[in-house]
Order: sequence, then structure tokens, then C-alpha cells
Amino acid sequence: MRPVLEVQGLGFAYGNGPLFQGVSFCLHPGEALAVLGPSGSGKTTLLHLLAGLLPLQAGEVFWEGEAIRGLPEGVLARRRLRFLGLVFQHHFLFPELTALENVLAPGYLVGRVDRAWGLALLRRLGLEGRAHFLPQRLSGGERQRVAVARALYLRPRLLLADEPTASLDRRQAREVLRLMRELAGEVGTALVLATHDEGLVEGLPALRLVYP
Repeated sequence: MRPVLEVQGLGFAYGNGPLFQGVSFCLHPGEALAVLGPSGSGKTTLLHLLAGLLPLQAGEVFWEGEAIRGLPEGVLARRRLRFLGLVFQHHFLFPELTALENVLAPGYLVGRVDRAWGLALLRRLGLEGRAHFLPQRLSGGERQRVAVARALYLRPRLLLADEPTASLDRRQAREVLRLMRELAGEVGTALVLATHDEGLVEGLPALRLVYP
């Protein structure tokens, strides 16, 4: 089976020296990897490289066998929209849209608006009764679950999550991560989860980054 994501010898440096180097791994559908390390160790930079949001300096990134280096920005952006979902520490919900409308937002960009699927995701995340609530009426954990549903709406091949539970309490964090991992597995999405909290990702294969 062809990997969803393959990384070969990835490295990145700032002016004062390398942040990380020689990072290599591959993920198949439904597999997950935790990227562990303290603040400043390069977790966010690594995820941005995997997403094609930063230019590659050393090494290669392949999306389903296709090298992303050298792709024209417009081609890369279109491919990114359909290939991967992104979840960040802050939910970045549109405040003027309801929970369901936020989930459906990626569908409007590609002409695939499926309210039934959006509601199914919210139901799976325990938010069916909040579908028509604006973000200001949702708790922090509920907002982040809406962000997870939005990231999975287009059934991406790859989900990148950068400290998605850092602003939540321990109970909310565990629940959001559990649901994210379950849904990604059910949809067949590969997951890369960056976090500083090793206790939240026990049992997952891990890539550890350290201070340069």
C-alpha cells in the first residue's frame, strides 16, 4: 500500500543553525504519529513543512508518492485543500457562522456541500445539539471539536494537528484527542499530532524533537 505521507531526510535551519535535521518517516491510511518536544523545538515548523506552507530546505516530502518540492504555488494550494486537514491550538472558527456552517466552509471552496455529512461529524463529536450555535455560545472544548469536524469534512488523506488541546483542561484535552484519533481512523486519514504533553499520546508511535 502506498504511503499517504513519506518524509525523507527533512531538515530546517534558521540563521543561528539547524532546528532539526534528518527527519524521516512514512504514514499509511489510518496510521498516527505523535511529534513530541518542548516549545521551540520545531514542532510547528515541521508541520508547516509537511503541509507545504514553508519551502523545503533539505530533504523531501511526498504526498501519496508525489514530491511537493517545486510544485507551483497554485497547484500546491489546490492539492493541499483536498489532501490535508489542519487543526491548530486556536480553533479559528468564523464567529459569524454557526457550528455547522463552519464545518461546511471547506465544502463551499470545492463545490462539495453535504449538510448530512457535516451533521454526521458533529453528531459523532457529541455536538448535534450545538449545530446552529454561533461559536460564542460554545465552550472551548466544543469549539475545538467543531474545528476537528471542519478539518475532517473533506475526508482528507492527511490530518495535521498542532498542539490542538493546549488551551483546554485535561478532561477536555483527552476527549478531543480521543475523538480526533477515532474519527481519523474511521475515515482512513493519516494523523500527525504535535504536542508537548506526552501523557496525552501514550501508545502512539512518536518522533521526538529537542532544542537545537
